[in-house]
Amino acid sequence: MEEHVKHHLRRQLRRLVTERPYQVVAGSAAALLLATGAGVLLAGADESPARQQTTAAVVEAAPRLADVASRNQARVAVTTPAASPSPSASPTPPAPAAPSATPRRTADPDLTRTAAPKPPASKVLDYDYQAQITYYYCGPAAVRHALSAAGVDRTQDGLAGPLSTTEMGTNSALDTTRVLNQFVKGDPYRTRMFPGTPSAAQIDRLRADVVAAITARRGVVANVAGDATDTAGGWHSFPGGHYIAVVGYRDSGRLVRIADSADPNLPEYWMTTVDLANWIATRGYSA
Repeated sequence: MEEHVKHHLRRQLRRLVTERPYQVVAGSAAALLLATGAGVLLAGADESPARQQTTAAVVEAAPRLADVASRNQARVAVTTPAASPSPSASPTPPAPAAPSATPRRTADPDLTRTAAPKPPASKVLDYDYQAQITYYYCGPAAVRHALSAAGVDRTQDGLAGPLSTTEMGTNSALDTTRVLNQFVKGDPYRTRMFPGTPSAAQIDRLRADVVAAITARRGVVANVAGDATDTAGGWHSFPGGHYIAVVGYRDSGRLVRIADSADPNLPEYWMTTVDLANWIATRGYSA
């Protein structure tokens, strides 16, 4: 009988080890009852009243123990937290985005380009005046005036050959442009031709060309024909054609300074750019 009870107790203890907390409580109550009952049985069949009373108390306590086990089971069910996800299952926080590289700013060439200096409102060149030495050397004389302003010293005879000047004169502004570029570095001169009465745009072009050339210390050579009046009222007439040099300007190019080799008594005079343009009509100029 004793061996049977011990065997039963061992089985109960093994079960208690593997049960959940609330089952442990209930199992503990059952084990207490078994142990108490076993103790009574082992004590022998001839029980004293005190032992019977103890047995009764144990039996009476059994329901209360079972009730405690039930409450513990409920408490465990409420307070036991839900299983948290495994750390390995938690989402990996996204890596912070790398800061975008700030684009390198480059200088805007339109903003950083140095503006060309504004030309002066008026300018007159320093040149070496000389009246033409023959009646048909107006072309060589005008070219000489322009070259002397650029620091180039040439004689009228020395220029007549390159200009192909004859007793009939110098052919056209194309010749004066060609020879001027032979002696001035960079070939800066260009020919502008007026086939008829100049337009407003052509007059503006003449004014701009005069200002640019004089600012660069270059005289302008013009092939004129017909009559023109200067700002002082002087009248200048060359029905067969003539060459003059422009050696200065005023009022931002609206007035031009003329060097005229035809009359040493009147070597220079002022004229409006509009009058000069009409004087050049059907001819051209080198600037």
